[in-house]
Amino acid sequence: MDKTYRPYDPDQLLLLPPALQDWLPADHVVFFLADLVDQLDLTAITRVYEQESRGYPPYHPRMMVKLLLYGYAIGVASSRRLAQRCQEDVAVRVLTANNTPDFRTISDFRKRHLAALEALFVQILRCCQRAGLVQLGTIALDGTKVRANASKHKAMSYGRMRTEVARLEAEVQALLAHAERVDAAEDAQHGPLRRGDELPAELARRTTRLQTIRTAMTALEAEAQATAPAAAGPRRGRPPKTPPGTPAPTTQRNFTDPDSRIMVDGDKAFVQAYNAQAAMEAHQIIVACTVTNQASDAPHCLPLVAAVRRNTRRRPRRVLADAGYWSESNVTTLQRKKIEPLIAPGKVKHGPVPPAPRGRIPQGLSLRDRMRRTLTTKRGHALYARRKVFTEPVFGLLKRARGFRQFLLRGLAKVRGEWALMCTGHNLLTLFRSGRWAPT
Repeated sequence: MDKTYRPYDPDQLLLLPPALQDWLPADHVVFFLADLVDQLDLTAITRVYEQESRGYPPYHPRMMVKLLLYGYAIGVASSRRLAQRCQEDVAVRVLTANNTPDFRTISDFRKRHLAALEALFVQILRCCQRAGLVQLGTIALDGTKVRANASKHKAMSYGRMRTEVARLEAEVQALLAHAERVDAAEDAQHGPLRRGDELPAELARRTTRLQTIRTAMTALEAEAQATAPAAAGPRRGRPPKTPPGTPAPTTQRNFTDPDSRIMVDGDKAFVQAYNAQAAMEAHQIIVACTVTNQASDAPHCLPLVAAVRRNTRRRPRRVLADAGYWSESNVTTLQRKKIEPLIAPGKVKHGPVPPAPRGRIPQGLSLRDRMRRTLTTKRGHALYARRKVFTEPVFGLLKRARGFRQFLLRGLAKVRGEWALMCTGHNLLTLFRSGRWAPT
């Protein structure tokens, strides 16, 4: 007896529901995102188009914002992949009302309005705040190294640049001399009517590389001059290895993305990267974010806390941070602002909890020893142990679940905007899953 199967006819004509909303379950995240974005202030984006009176009508800015935010929320940041989703993904087709912008349109929209898109982070954070997801009793700070859109093999140290400039100049001179000899020989053979002003391919390549290296050297020298300490009397001790205002021979610059730096990532590998910073709240809402090209976390402690207060209009009561954020200046400044700092003064070992100290605090303890003592008390240990609950799930979702391991854009200003979009997408999904937001 022949087996009976369910009907399967690829050529069968179908009548889809006339309403796009019927293509997806009513509780799909797309509807939540669309309703939320409809309540955001997009004046900074729409104003740009309202001032243009000519040209082909553009895609609606609100639809483009929804598309980008949805892409970053589900881990699809590539404009080419988003354009593909516009044709193949039912959820995206519902979100865009069957509009299909090509990848160049999506990419250009993001580049043109990156600053305005970055500012949406605060608007959506305020939505999380109104939904009761931002209590700000305690926040935790953390940073993660995200690869730049550049190879570390395209970087060169200042010392090697000087060597390369001398070598390339010698090669260029040799090629020019060779070209003159060839011209003279061809003139003697064919007459003087040949132009002979075309650069040989080898000469063009070397001169271009020489100019690139010179530009990088100039930039490094300018940075060194800008960061050189002002003279304050005669200097004591050994003379510096490099004069003030001169780059160290080991100072590197990347030719593809000059703002990026070589850093050590979580796998202890040297990568061309940026340091992505975030402050998280108990509900794993990101309340402040930024990107820096400084590998150290400590300089970003106070700016992050200040950004939290700016974004939420409230002051956190307590800050949790690992040893990377330790400095006496950070601790004393937070205390002066009436914020309790619980910042590890050194690497915290895993394993059995040491016995809590008893009695009065001994006189003459340094700030580092006082903090170490605080973290070994029952209260201090319990509070500091919550740090990982705040931070690690967030970075795990961003980097592993959504695959954000490398920036698409280049330059510090642009990667800050891209990181803000990722953090905004994370907050959107967290707000959606909380079930606390009802559109008005």
